[in-house]
Amino acid sequence: MGAARRIVAEEGVERLTMRRLATEIGSTPMALYHHARDKEELLVLLLDDHAARTLRRAGMPAEPRERIVTAAAIHRALADCPWIVAVLTADDLMSAAALWFVEQIVDRFRACGLTPERAVHGYRAIWYYTAGEIVVPTAADRRRADDDRPTHREQVFTDLAPGELPRLAELADAWGPLTAEDTCLDGLRALVEGLTGRG
Repeated sequence: MGAARRIVAEEGVERLTMRRLATEIGSTPMALYHHARDKEELLVLLLDDHAARTLRRAGMPAEPRERIVTAAAIHRALADCPWIVAVLTADDLMSAAALWFVEQIVDRFRACGLTPERAVHGYRAIWYYTAGEIVVPTAADRRRADDDRPTHREQVFTDLAPGELPRLAELADAWGPLTAEDTCLDGLRALVEGLTGRG
């Protein structure tokens, strides 16, 4: 698992192939097929391994809305491995080891009075929000690492016309730092409150 984890973490999911992994560990692709039938199964094994090593179930609050926020805050564990979100958002792959957290979110939405269908929609809204909170900053960091020039956004905000976009012009100097702040938990709480009718 270590070699496959290193390849996806350092080079990306697209660089992981059975042939590449076999070369990396000094084996043959055929030998690997005894452990995983294809790349998709190998990725699922990586997802399960990561979930088993990093996702902790202890310390869940009793209050339903806080339990949803706590279960949804698994983004902290996912943020350490952005390749996981790339896999989960691009393919139909899922870690069975992480389903306990999905169960907590759906169950607590039900405890807040949502129908089964609305509970699933609530989970989906939280997942999309959480995935976005990981994918967008990760992509931005990667772009910045490759180029030290001012970003396009920074250039656009420098040239904003106060008469045309007064609120954005007023915030132009603070926009970068403000949008870089980690407000994920606040956003999750607001989302949960809105979904459960308390917002």
